[in-house]
Amino acid sequence: MGILNVTPDSFYDGGQYKNTAAILGQVQNMTEAGATFIDIGGYSSRPGAHDISVKEELERVLPIIEAILKEFPDTLISIDTFRSEVAKCAIDAGACLINDISAGHLDQHMLETVAQLGVPYIMMHMKGTPQNMAQQTNYDDIIKDILFYFSDRIAEARRLGIVDLIVDPGFGFAKTVEQNYKLLNKLELLKMTNLPILAGISRKSMIYKTLNNSAKEALNGTTVLNTIALQKGTAILRVHDVKEAMECITLTQQLH
Repeated sequence: MGILNVTPDSFYDGGQYKNTAAILGQVQNMTEAGATFIDIGGYSSRPGAHDISVKEELERVLPIIEAILKEFPDTLISIDTFRSEVAKCAIDAGACLINDISAGHLDQHMLETVAQLGVPYIMMHMKGTPQNMAQQTNYDDIIKDILFYFSDRIAEARRLGIVDLIVDPGFGFAKTVEQNYKLLNKLELLKMTNLPILAGISRKSMIYKTLNNSAKEALNGTTVLNTIALQKGTAILRVHDVKEAMECITLTQQLH
């Protein structure tokens, strides 16, 4: 899954794509490198990110979805949003998958909307909001807490009739660096959900804070952790750098 942030303030690539031509060029690069999905986000979910209106989020993402599908009509687009209105409008515009950082907790209508739309749904683990999640890192046992969280969310999604679910443990969301590594070390336990696992580790602070560098210097660290995630059963890698992630996948598959 290739990341396409159309936001001015994302932690790594915020504001990088200044116009439609640059965005289409990046989409072409990612698909040619092997991306199955393009994940479009118009709301930055980095710690402490500014809140924006539904209207502004829609104004960011809808023209991009339409431009991509006009230029590359076979592209599978995921909409990265926790808002049901944005999700519905994006699906209506041609997106085919919803990626929700809150698993429905930040919008009480999200799960009902997903069920009505009949599209696959990625539910991520997070506590709080992007604005306050950095202060919500208390867990009795982080692995058990995440498993209980998904057990509840999956049951509710199934009750509403949602069929296709993917779980994302939420690296970097309401978790310290140490908690992120504990989670990665036990990631295979999420296979207890009997659902595909998505790992979004790409260039995150768990890498560059450990290596004392920056997000721009975190590609090699991303490759290392993506490889570990694949060995622990991850089905989807959500990344900024598709070519390198595909190399991880190709080489890891040779082990099996």
